[in-house]
Amino acid sequence: MNTEIQIVRANHAGDYRIRIEFGDGKVHEVDFKPFLVQAQHPEIRGFLDPKRFSAFRLEFGDLVWGDYELCFPVADLYDNQILSRPADQLAA
Repeated sequence: MNTEIQIVRANHAGDYRIRIEFGDGKVHEVDFKPFLVQAQHPEIRGFLDPKRFSAFRLEFGDLVWGDYELCFPVADLYDNQILSRPADQLAA
């Protein structure tokens, strides 16, 4: 059986955390701060502005900001693994 993972609900949980509920009932509170702080691209770091960060929305089962200026693969959010490498291996 091939089922597509979708986000059905997302709520700001304070700071840079979002509580995400998936269609199969799984729930994670994802902390985006480490990703944003370690980002090298200034447009991504711009989401450290709390007002800009909190302006996310759900669109077709995806969590997005702006005109897809920031989004993450649903599978990574499902696994609560938004960093591709451990923080101590990322360039400063």
